[in-house]
Amino acid sequence: MSVASADNHRPSAALHVREILNSCSKLIEAGDPHQSENSISELVNFLETISDAALLDPDNEDAKYNAFEVLSEVYAYLCSPSPDQEVIDSLSFELPKAVSKFASVSDECLKIAESVINQLITMCSPRDMLSILCEALAKIVKTSAYFTPLLSGLSKVILSIRRHHYEQVKVAVPVIVNVLKFVTSETDDGDTEIEGLFDRAVGIANSIHTVCTKLEGKSNEKLCALLGLYVLEIMALVSISLNQNKVSCQHLVSQLSRLFPYCGLSYLGLITGNDVDKMTSIVIGGAEDEVDYMSCLSDLKLGASLSVIWGHISDEVAQAAEEDLTTVKDELRSNQLRRWQTVGMLKHMYSFVSLPSDLKKHAIDFLLCITDGNVSQNLDDEYIDFALYMPSLFAALQAIKMVIIYAPNTVLRKLAFDAFKRVLADIPTSRRFEILKALITNTNSSSMIAILLDLVKGEIHAESSKRISTINDEVQQTENKECWSPLLWNANVLELVELVLRPPKGGPPPLPEHGDAVLSALNLYRFVLITESSGKTNYSGVLSQNNLHKAYHEWFLPLRTLVTGIMTQNRNDSDQLAVDTVCQLNPIEMVLYRCIELVEENLKPST
Repeated sequence: MSVASADNHRPSAALHVREILNSCSKLIEAGDPHQSENSISELVNFLETISDAALLDPDNEDAKYNAFEVLSEVYAYLCSPSPDQEVIDSLSFELPKAVSKFASVSDECLKIAESVINQLITMCSPRDMLSILCEALAKIVKTSAYFTPLLSGLSKVILSIRRHHYEQVKVAVPVIVNVLKFVTSETDDGDTEIEGLFDRAVGIANSIHTVCTKLEGKSNEKLCALLGLYVLEIMALVSISLNQNKVSCQHLVSQLSRLFPYCGLSYLGLITGNDVDKMTSIVIGGAEDEVDYMSCLSDLKLGASLSVIWGHISDEVAQAAEEDLTTVKDELRSNQLRRWQTVGMLKHMYSFVSLPSDLKKHAIDFLLCITDGNVSQNLDDEYIDFALYMPSLFAALQAIKMVIIYAPNTVLRKLAFDAFKRVLADIPTSRRFEILKALITNTNSSSMIAILLDLVKGEIHAESSKRISTINDEVQQTENKECWSPLLWNANVLELVELVLRPPKGGPPPLPEHGDAVLSALNLYRFVLITESSGKTNYSGVLSQNNLHKAYHEWFLPLRTLVTGIMTQNRNDSDQLAVDTVCQLNPIEMVLYRCIELVEENLKPST
């Protein structure tokens, strides 16, 4: 039958599908596998013809009506007493995929498609239907509504499973997550169908929870852990995909958060990552092949961080999770190790490119909250292995640095910079320079390098002020004059200056594109030289004759030649680019000449 005749004769499409279904039934009951397969293929092709006609022309009411009538006929056939179990089993392999394509035609068709799949679930083996629905979900279809009745069916199947619950759910979870990731990556913002998809995904979580309540012992523990991981992964996907619809997003987040107490998830355990590690170890155990399984759950730590930040945003969400966020924040302020763990977890939000900026802003605000006021920094170097935490803190600072550079608005950039300084200040002084040096080395942005060098200068100034204050203390004056020495600011500070003024690849730094970094490096050198000279110290080695000669001949003279050449080329040019170049190089030229003068003054006694 052609699409045109189906459109022009409304009853004929429903009659034709009934005829094909009756034919399938007779051929299957007769034990003719070849003919029955052909008949089922004819049924699938006809259903696709009807659904395609409605989808290709959404304004064609006749096509929509045909789709509704055909689906209704399929559902009526399945509910009738005529087909035997062998017929139902044969149809169950193909009908879920075929009827799911109708879900995008209309809300009425979506409801009937779900009814068809639910009817098959009640009549077929749950284990078989789980496999069939997972196979149907693996089909690549760009229309998100296609997956909705299949996910709805999965939530029913999970409730129907009688044995090996954990093993069956474990098979389904990656399929569900991959579908959601695929759809969210292909769907445009504002697609309302995706909200229904996530609603069904939350429904699956509720079904798993219902099954958990009926299990005991190890089976309950493993399925409960798998549920927790699934909830965190969905939490991440919902936050990324639906944040433009605050009401729907917050509603789904609240529903997911209600499962936290049952899964043994707490805000403190989530924000420190301990609960994620605990659940992961339960699910994968010690088996190496299970590591591949976890690859589909790639956003667990992002989901864990978001779970707590949503509680920070909304009291309703925190209440759903049965959490008191004030207590959590107080604990993080008073416990530096947990605070470091939290910083390491929040980096997943700061570094996630697709995460909406307002969620990053709330994550920055949370970090500022737990580093505000009198925070505990009483760590004993003898008992704490800082090497375990430094990589995570460095990665977090790198992530916050990217927010500072790329945030879409000034407010967020300023807040991120404040958070950056707070995290840096929370790191022991003896290891802070190591972190700063690594940040500078791993930064391509000239402006960001300048900011980092200014932070180094600030640290030197703070330490110098502290030294002077201590020496001036009348009680400890003698002792401190003899034993005071900086914890960190030694020759390493000159290494930072050299990284900018004489890059590892050789030659002077590229100008004017690296102008900010060059100016900051010159100011840092000038500050160190003046500070050491006036204090009659040489902690950094800046006043040693070798270092003075090196700075003079290897850093400043080549840089002077470069700056002079560029200024000469552009000074008399009226082109706007030339004018901008001269303006940018003017302060560099001024500080550079001052540095040269200072070096020459300190070289005089040795000449």
